[in-house]
Amino acid sequence: MELKITNLSKKFGDFTAVDNLNVTMTTGVYGLLGVNGAGKTTLMRMLCTLLKPTSGTIYCDEKDIFSMDGEYRKLLGYLPQEFGFYPEFTIKDYLLYIASLKGIRPIVAKKRVKELVTKVGLQKAVNKKMKNLSGGMKRRVGIAQAMLNDPKILILDEPTAGLDPKGRTDILDQIASLHELGGLTVILVSHSMEDVAKYADRLIVMDHGRIRFDDTPKHVFRHYKTLEEMGLAAPQVTYIAARLREKGWDIPEDITTVDEAKNAILKAVSSLKGGQ
Repeated sequence: MELKITNLSKKFGDFTAVDNLNVTMTTGVYGLLGVNGAGKTTLMRMLCTLLKPTSGTIYCDEKDIFSMDGEYRKLLGYLPQEFGFYPEFTIKDYLLYIASLKGIRPIVAKKRVKELVTKVGLQKAVNKKMKNLSGGMKRRVGIAQAMLNDPKILILDEPTAGLDPKGRTDILDQIASLHELGGLTVILVSHSMEDVAKYADRLIVMDHGRIRFDDTPKHVFRHYKTLEEMGLAAPQVTYIAARLREKGWDIPEDITTVDEAKNAILKAVSSLKGGQ
């Protein structure tokens, strides 16, 4: 599956929200970053065909997504940051209702719901009402509804918003597992630099409607000073590693995760002891 964005722009009156973007995405997890107003939401809404571009084209396997109509939506799963639900519905009823809206046949929907509640770890809560769910459980339901039509493209807007560290890890581990099992193209919007450093294969950083970086997390976070100027940041361990280098420690420049930092520090300490 290939998504190709060519000369894509979106204007609202005199304001340009997305400015001549060119990017290609295939199978993998893509982190979409940028401060509020950078153009992320507008880009996502165009990728979901909820907004039409002012100019330019989005292709899915060389077909214009706006000309594909229902054919494209069958390939797409979307989790907005806030999704609506009927509080009195159980998880099962809600997912079956969404499946009906997506045109999934009842016999297929029942099987799919059963599979998904297990995949997202909700099989024991399937008869709980939506109003009684924790924030983490609601996000799991959101991921399940996005996966109902077995999509090849999954767009997730802040899927871990408001969750504690364990809840974030659980949700992102499930997303990574779904990607690995299904070979999906996952577009993940997050304000957590630690999350995207750990889970994304590639980062697309937007600034004033344009792409400033499009590379691996290791390469992008090397430019943490430029990111700061844009109002963004790098993972905390990136700053810790930079301070250690300033003090003369032999620490790589591309540290982005806690495990990498731990291994690099242990190696540096071992080297110092060996030189004594």
